Amino acid sequence: MKIWKKTSQDQAQNTKRWFQTRPQLSAEALLALGAMYLLLACNGPFWRAAMVGRDMGVLSSWGFATALLVACASAYFAAMALVTLPLPRRGVRPLLAILFLASATAAWYMDRYAVHFDKDMLRNVLATNWDEASELLNWGLVWHVTLFGALPAVLLWWPRIPARSWGRTLVWRALSIAAALVLVVLSVWAVSADFAALNRNHKEVRYLLTPGNLVVAAVREAAGPGVLQSRQAREVVGADARLGGVWQQRGRRGRPALFVLVVGETARAPNFSLNGYERPTNPELTRHQATGQLVNFSQVTSCGTSTEVSLPCMFSPFGRRHYNEEQILTHETLLQVLARAGFQVLWRDNQSGCKGVCDGLPTQSLNHAKVEGLCFEGQCLDEILVQGLPQIAADGRGNLFIVLHQLGSHGPAYYRRYPAAYKRFGPACEDESLRNCTSEQVRNAYDNSLLYTDHVLGRVIDFLAQAGGPNGRYDTAMLYLSDHGESLGESGLYLHGMPWAIAPREQTHVPMVAWLSPAFAQNFGVDMACLRARSDVALSHDNLFHSMLGLLDVETSAYEPALDMFRPCRASGPIAAPAAAAVRPGLKSAGSAR
Repeated sequence: MKIWKKTSQDQAQNTKRWFQTRPQLSAEALLALGAMYLLLACNGPFWRAAMVGRDMGVLSSWGFATALLVACASAYFAAMALVTLPLPRRGVRPLLAILFLASATAAWYMDRYAVHFDKDMLRNVLATNWDEASELLNWGLVWHVTLFGALPAVLLWWPRIPARSWGRTLVWRALSIAAALVLVVLSVWAVSADFAALNRNHKEVRYLLTPGNLVVAAVREAAGPGVLQSRQAREVVGADARLGGVWQQRGRRGRPALFVLVVGETARAPNFSLNGYERPTNPELTRHQATGQLVNFSQVTSCGTSTEVSLPCMFSPFGRRHYNEEQILTHETLLQVLARAGFQVLWRDNQSGCKGVCDGLPTQSLNHAKVEGLCFEGQCLDEILVQGLPQIAADGRGNLFIVLHQLGSHGPAYYRRYPAAYKRFGPACEDESLRNCTSEQVRNAYDNSLLYTDHVLGRVIDFLAQAGGPNGRYDTAMLYLSDHGESLGESGLYLHGMPWAIAPREQTHVPMVAWLSPAFAQNFGVDMACLRARSDVALSHDNLFHSMLGLLDVETSAYEPALDMFRPCRASGPIAAPAAAAVRPGLKSAGSAR
């Protein structure tokens, strides 16, 4: 018993001595060290962008880098010191640990794929489903976050933080925040010319400064229209929508319309052979183009660089030209207007949902279907969208408008977007870490995915040609339009999601093709030769809403003729809405042109 008691006393003494040998740091000192660590260990992309073009052999470059480091670290310190003031000791370690882990994770992705982190990117992250996220998880990320995030977070509990009275804490905290703000001002002033040039010429750098970019994005998202959207019903658009004069002229004997809108994913126009690309990525579409019924529009710009932005924007009446995210997310879309006019609307999805575009309308989620030969590892190939279309058409009553939302060329696992039969360009990258592949391998895998998309579109057109033939029930047509493009390593950039204002052309130049059956073109007065002659006119996602209303002859005050890309090639445009019809704020009547 005495031996056990002595051993216990020795252990207690050892533990006491161990605690006494731990270093002691004030909460302010720990915050300052944490801020410096974040700037130096988790901001490689930021420093490379901020120092680009500078000669590091020149003393002034080092002076600028030092001033920028002091200014940013001081600003981070002041913000963290203020946030942790209610819990001056206990709040420091948890806050720094969270920032270490988040910053290490974000830095890895920004470094690997050269992405910039803003509110839209955060929304993409929050909306990503497990299937998409799993393709971005690998051992490289695990090791990086462990080394630069988890381990430093654990070490935060090594130093002791001495207790202080609330009065002394308040004084020290106020003085330290004031001193930090003075350092920010002095540091920026010392390199004011260089700092102003960086802020003016390279505004994108702000989206690389971690974790400030994460915090700002989170605050903006929490207070932004995404929250508003979830709290209120959508405002009505096109309350006066009805079928127009073409339908009345056709009478009861006219066949109903079957229109299929295919929303592509991550397809970029430069890699479409229809646009002059040297590889034959569009053999099926080229075959249909030879019949004169398919038109390729070569100069189309997306509304955003991510699905979260582009999808709501392209279906709205507002678009990019006067971009207002709150209006877009809180108003009805093209689909609700068509449904109000009498169309049966169906959204078929092989991705992550319609982002609110199809609220209140029938939907079919097919991305987790179990169809042999088309579905594997929890995902389905895009041909799943074509399956069942004949039955939907057979069961339909009246006019049908069907949206097919593709998985398309969603990266980085391009090789998983097509079956083995379409592995035509090789060798293809089969690694989710695109930097582990050569640029040629990445391009091969991406082009194979476009080749498969071409096949899917060919199948849709073949189905519509039969349904719209002499013995068919419908007048049929199809429009294919991608939501955004993709970077494949150009200028070191991969994937998509760059802020729209600074996004490269590869992420905003998207393909669009229209196919109209002979009966549809004739009955709706569309001059196909005219459309082909106008195929190089500059267009954008802004045209979709109004072009669909015009082409399908839906009269409403929400329609803007100037944005209807089919109007110049129709024998007669939609009849203007009655003058007495109310025009909703932000919308124009059918008779008003911009």
